[in-house]
Amino acid sequence: MHSDSLQNVLIRHLKDIATLVFEHTTQHHAMIIYDEASPLARRLTEAYQTLLPQAESINFDQTAQDTILSRFEALKPGDWVILIQSTSFRLSKFRIRLELFHRGLKVIEHPHLARIKDSEIETYIASLAYDPGYYRTLGPRLKAQIDVAQQIKIKGEAATLLYDTPFLGAKLNIGEYTGMRNMGGQFPIGEVFTEPRDHKQVNGTVEIFAFGDARFSVNIPEKPFSVQIENGQITACHHAPQGFQTVLQDIREKEGVVWVRELGFGLNRAMTRTQSLTDIGAYERMCGIHLSLGTKHLQYKKPEFPNKGGCHVDVFLVARKAEIDGIAVYESDRYL
Repeated sequence: MHSDSLQNVLIRHLKDIATLVFEHTTQHHAMIIYDEASPLARRLTEAYQTLLPQAESINFDQTAQDTILSRFEALKPGDWVILIQSTSFRLSKFRIRLELFHRGLKVIEHPHLARIKDSEIETYIASLAYDPGYYRTLGPRLKAQIDVAQQIKIKGEAATLLYDTPFLGAKLNIGEYTGMRNMGGQFPIGEVFTEPRDHKQVNGTVEIFAFGDARFSVNIPEKPFSVQIENGQITACHHAPQGFQTVLQDIREKEGVVWVRELGFGLNRAMTRTQSLTDIGAYERMCGIHLSLGTKHLQYKKPEFPNKGGCHVDVFLVARKAEIDGIAVYESDRYL
């Protein structure tokens, strides 16, 4: 797509996010905090400044930390802060998003943009499209089924993974914040995720076509490979690339064994097996099914899985079909 046309698409998507997700109006102040260290960061900054001409813009790399903190002090509950980050902004020990939420502010984060390759920018922009009829219908329906489920089965080309257990209450990441304490988070969005109540009732085989690494980058080997899961732990992997073997080794060195925790249903239709992004935090929302390996999970805290020092590595499955209590919810790369 021509660069100018692509920029217009980006502005249109951001306008939908501003109005449909954050319900932003001229009644509230908007602040854009950005850097210029990556092409995508510069493109997003230009688009937000075009969309929000009255917004206050702050170049993070050219502004003193005390000045940024003082500008936060001037914001009022309901104002909107936009964080455009080639890496991830740090203000000493100040955790920006948490502090902004504490002040009652709306926050959208676009982190780690430097990980997005030039060839992936069009996919990233497409992933920002917001369809409330899709997300706000499919997300709650999946959650309702998961929350009462007794069994979930994931079928691949030549593999089946069985969760023979109820699940913890599913979490939604669909751009709908009604009733939530905080409004906002990291974009792109589109996910429903959960984890089993009894991890030892997770057994079978999965085929993995992509996985994250220690640099939070997505690795896609030439061919998918299979992994055996017994009693919620990875016990064997067949024809896995060296990069994945290293991931397992790192987890085992820290945790002894490799537990399977999160079961994620990604909803974002702009990202697929063939339309990928290098940043794992963005690609996690791809339309398909993923798992997390390692004991760390900030949303589900359990005494048997301490988060401190733990690992969280996402892997993406070749999923031909997913069934909840025998009812097909996902098949042929789409939700039913």
